[in-house]
Amino acid sequence: MTKPSIAVVGGTGNLGAAIAWRLARAGYEVVIGSRSARSAQDAASGLGQGLRGASNVDAAAGADIVIVTVPFAAQQSTLADIAPHVAGKLVVDTTVPLVPPKVMRVQLPEEGSAALRAQAALGASAVVVSAFHNVAAHKLSQDVDVGCDVLVFGDDKEARGRIVELADAMGLRGLHGGALVNSAAAEALTSILIFMNKTYRVDGAGIRITGELIPIDQQ
Repeated sequence: MTKPSIAVVGGTGNLGAAIAWRLARAGYEVVIGSRSARSAQDAASGLGQGLRGASNVDAAAGADIVIVTVPFAAQQSTLADIAPHVAGKLVVDTTVPLVPPKVMRVQLPEEGSAALRAQAALGASAVVVSAFHNVAAHKLSQDVDVGCDVLVFGDDKEARGRIVELADAMGLRGLHGGALVNSAAAEALTSILIFMNKTYRVDGAGIRITGELIPIDQQ
């Protein structure tokens, strides 16, 4: 099957660049997006792997799947910019509602989660899935076993499955986490992991789901 083309909006940041690099290494056509096309092009050139750079809008417009990797403070403005260009597409929101300086405290938005906020901003014309909340970006950017599961949330099971496949292709383990509303749990967990990193001097704490999991396609 032909692999989908992917735009990583906000891809010059640590998480976005790491996701883009991993996906490009896995053979996907990936475009890094940024508010500045020049910045995106410079980042893509530095990462290699055939990555290209463009403005956020142009990257989103030309891709099959759009992954949004911007800070919480920039989420709404970024989604407003790309909204006209993602109708009918799968949008993956990675936003974690961290509110400096108290990033070690859970502070979910009034919508209940950043993912629900994204769905409200984009409307019903886009299929929103959320993922990659609990992965240490600095580990993801290296050729190492990150040792972390990726919980994927969304109301569309098939759409969730597509992102589970992307996570697997990146060398992680993608797992269905249920409906989009469940994203609140993973988003909140990020603040807890940051606390754990500081308290126990962990180099990028992550999560692993224990037990013997039977793949969905084998049930």
